[in-house]
Amino acid sequence: MSGPLASLKVLDFSTLLPGPFASLMLADMGADVLRIESPTRPDLLRVWPPHDHGTSASHAYLNRNKRSLALDLKRDEALQIVFELVKGTDILIEQFRPGVMDRLGLGYAALKAINPRLIYVSITGYGQTGPYRDRAGHDINYLAVAGVASHTGRRDSGPLPLG
Repeated sequence: MSGPLASLKVLDFSTLLPGPFASLMLADMGADVLRIESPTRPDLLRVWPPHDHGTSASHAYLNRNKRSLALDLKRDEALQIVFELVKGTDILIEQFRPGVMDRLGLGYAALKAINPRLIYVSITGYGQTGPYRDRAGHDINYLAVAGVASHTGRRDSGPLPLG
């Protein structure tokens, strides 16, 4: 790839929309993005319709210009591969709930010891601390918590997901 970010290497541990969209922007500007996927829990976007010849259009769109590698992060061999990759990585994006990367041995402190110049991006719905830190965070959740969802739908069917 060429582009203004062609010198950057990105490790992307995210799924669904926010993280993949962020790394898509980097990839479209030339960054070398390597997605780390689970071999046992497929990215839900892979099954999201519409499909074109068996491929999810959303998954193809959000993961264009990226490479991917399936690793079981609960296995020591996989962690060793990540540690090796981190040595040459500029940016890491993760989208797990708070504490998950630390429990896997891949938290900021552990990886900064391998690569002190690593930029570590943690995307969560409600931040790393506070009463909602462990809740799933998606647009429908934010609309409900803010009271906006109650302005849609009908009394007997409940709120509608907004576009």
